[in-house]
Amino acid sequence: MSVEQWPDIAGRIIRDEMGQRHILPVRVYFEDTDAGGVVYHASFVRYAERGRTDFLRLLGTDARRLIDGSDSGEPAAFVVRRMSFDYARPGRMDDLLEVETRVKELGGASVTLDQTISRDGVRLVSAEVVVVLVAISGKPLRLSATVRDAFLAYSESAKSPSP
Repeated sequence: MSVEQWPDIAGRIIRDEMGQRHILPVRVYFEDTDAGGVVYHASFVRYAERGRTDFLRLLGTDARRLIDGSDSGEPAAFVVRRMSFDYARPGRMDDLLEVETRVKELGGASVTLDQTISRDGVRLVSAEVVVVLVAISGKPLRLSATVRDAFLAYSESAKSPSP
């Protein structure tokens, strides 16, 4: 199966009066919920991860290319350094949710992302996630020009440190 058959499988980048952001639709399945049909808190963590992963994919720098080193020559991966979640409302089985991801700030080796998971425009969960690019050895790596430019191209509000 190719991306051409399912062009929106990775969500989409939206540019409008609210700025630029990635939106990924997610359906809540039985496996995502507790016995009462309410979304289990860890499912929201997985939804946020999918949003970050597909955002990176649409920027042209997917996890596989980072790991095999084709982006920078050195095998690397983004790892979560810190995440903070605020659970405001529950999600329920069969809900169609939207995971919104925005770049908040770029550091030398890190990216801070704001993520919101909503249903019909109502915020259920918000998160701030800091990811760091690290070599397979675990050593932090500076964001390559390719990766930095991809984030900057899709982020009007990202602050980048001076060189």
